[in-house]
Amino acid sequence: MREAVMVAAKATVQAHGYNALSFRELAKEVGIKSASVHYHFPTKGDLGAALARRYTEEGAAYLAELLATSNDASWCMERYADIFRAALANDNRMCLCGIMSAELDDLPPEVRAEVDKFAAMNVGWLIKVLSRAKPSASEQDLQEHGMAIFAAIEGAQLVARGCQDISIYDRTIRAYRTTGLIL
Repeated sequence: MREAVMVAAKATVQAHGYNALSFRELAKEVGIKSASVHYHFPTKGDLGAALARRYTEEGAAYLAELLATSNDASWCMERYADIFRAALANDNRMCLCGIMSAELDDLPPEVRAEVDKFAAMNVGWLIKVLSRAKPSASEQDLQEHGMAIFAAIEGAQLVARGCQDISIYDRTIRAYRTTGLIL
């Protein structure tokens, strides 16, 4: 049941945001009583933190696999952009932690902490990729470039979602490549 609740909650957050999470609605969707959801996740914050933590862990594992698969920084960056595109292609959904970031003021501290870890993990991975392409770049330049890429891709996803047009994401990513923001 815990897994079914997590799957349903992830879909809800990616489609409607953290504030849309309702234990009653999740219970109805999964076919259990609301008390059963509370058994696994005593508070909405516990559920949100568990979702963000899992999302970060799964993302980190996938990104580590990309780095292990290829030394080609451009190839890795293409796969990275594809992750965010895949969420859009799945019923116009957002990155789970990206949509939670938009609701930062409403998030309990434990959820905020997990969302911050997601951003740090992404920027850290981007720094590793960028250092392959720019081995002589300073740590500060790599950090700033990594943050710029992360923010730009999350932003492209958000704008494309708002317009309900995945081609906006595709065109924006191409523009990022043309201008040199993305390898």
